[in-house]
Amino acid sequence: MTSLSSISRRSLGLAVAGVAIAFATASFAEDVRTIKIATSAESKPLSWGAIGVEPQGYEPDVLKAINAKLPQYKFVMEGAADIAQETGLATGKYDIATGGYYRAPAREKQFLIPEAPIGASLIKIYSRKDSGIKEMKDLVGKKIVPVTAGGGIYKFATAWQEKNPDYKIEVTASSAGIPYPDRLKEVENGKYDALVLPSNLGEQTVIDEQKLNVQASEPVAINETFVLIHRSEENKALSDGIDKALKELKADGTLAKLSQKWFGEDITTYMK
Repeated sequence: MTSLSSISRRSLGLAVAGVAIAFATASFAEDVRTIKIATSAESKPLSWGAIGVEPQGYEPDVLKAINAKLPQYKFVMEGAADIAQETGLATGKYDIATGGYYRAPAREKQFLIPEAPIGASLIKIYSRKDSGIKEMKDLVGKKIVPVTAGGGIYKFATAWQEKNPDYKIEVTASSAGIPYPDRLKEVENGKYDALVLPSNLGEQTVIDEQKLNVQASEPVAINETFVLIHRSEENKALSDGIDKALKELKADGTLAKLSQKWFGEDITTYMK
């Protein structure tokens, strides 16, 4: 065999191997499905980051941990306003939405929702340290910061009032959309006696950084939060995979570590 023939055969073999690798790589790339995810844009430390900015916070970190367990998907996240999240999810613009969402019958009909929660929303009362306010009953006769009309806190307060008719609390609805850091200042300066909110929005960080004379009560209600998934046949496997991954991440302590990192407390103790 001539030297030229040997070189030619080796070259042909390398070329064939290169083509095989290229086909295998292309096949793997085709098998990896891109999943578009809408996260909260302004709910630090739960999740924040506008479009074009890498989302940060508890939920984005959990989503990254889930993606590591599901290599057949590539999670691509972007921040979006709450109303844009659910609208985009319903239309299929997004495959997934996260934003401290509660499970509700209407959502269960509209979306796929994994059984395992991604987190827990701990509703607390924020009041001045000398207020003596520790629970819902202590809000009788107090001026409470208006809550979002039709929102989760409004529904919670209304339901609590129905179950406790002997305690009359005044809860007013508003659509003003005043940021909660400003609301905390209004509690400190006496405009309001108390603010009722989920604790995963970063209230304690605001209190500590601005040295406000405000404290948080123990949870007065606990709601598990879930991943919402666009309802389609294709997404059923995605929902099952996320459910399995979340259960594993809770069992191995990952969710607890991320909770401590972002919230300064272990919310998994409140999760089933």
